[in-house]
Amino acid sequence: MHAHCDVVTSTTHKTLRGPRGGIILIGKDKENPFGIKTLKGDRTKMMSELYDSSVMPGIQGGPLMHIIMAKAVAFAEVLNDGFKVYAQQVIKNAKTLADELMKYGFDVVSNGTDNHLMLIDLSNKNISGKKAENALERAGITVNKNMVPFDTKSPFVTSGIRLGTPAVTTRGMKENEMKSIAKIITTAIDNAQNESKLDSFVNDVKDLCSGFPLYKEII
Repeated sequence: MHAHCDVVTSTTHKTLRGPRGGIILIGKDKENPFGIKTLKGDRTKMMSELYDSSVMPGIQGGPLMHIIMAKAVAFAEVLNDGFKVYAQQVIKNAKTLADELMKYGFDVVSNGTDNHLMLIDLSNKNISGKKAENALERAGITVNKNMVPFDTKSPFVTSGIRLGTPAVTTRGMKENEMKSIAKIITTAIDNAQNESKLDSFVNDVKDLCSGFPLYKEII
């Protein structure tokens, strides 16, 4: 890591599938370049010391031991071969979803995706990101409104939405389900002004999700 950058930050939820939180990773430790010394002034502080003191007591409250344990479980999952399979499927699903949406006339900003998410410019659909987010929420699909390059709308309205595939992949969905999701998204956005139709799409979402329960029944 230190060959490319000094610090990497990430959330521990979302793609890592752990509890809500964050992590700060540093590569090879070194003396800070700012000349910050210890209180005694006998040496220059290491970068790790600056990060530690900034987090605690700077911006962190009391430690939550159950969350720390949950993070440990999440990191243990990352070490298993199954996580690699999951990560590969996340990308396959994202590629399929992006390709399908483009077939329906959506403008994917990156003309596809190589990672777990995509940004959709809705300008050609004559709907704002905020309205699309609300319409999809009513239909049972959660997305985020998101600004697009050279956006003319405010951050509170936006011209786009952001989609990701880790959550549905965790449930076991694959490429065929991405095609179904793309169709539902398209139909919902096309009927964004028709609340009764949006409500009817909830059943389509429920039918799709019913085959991929969040938790398996334990008998």
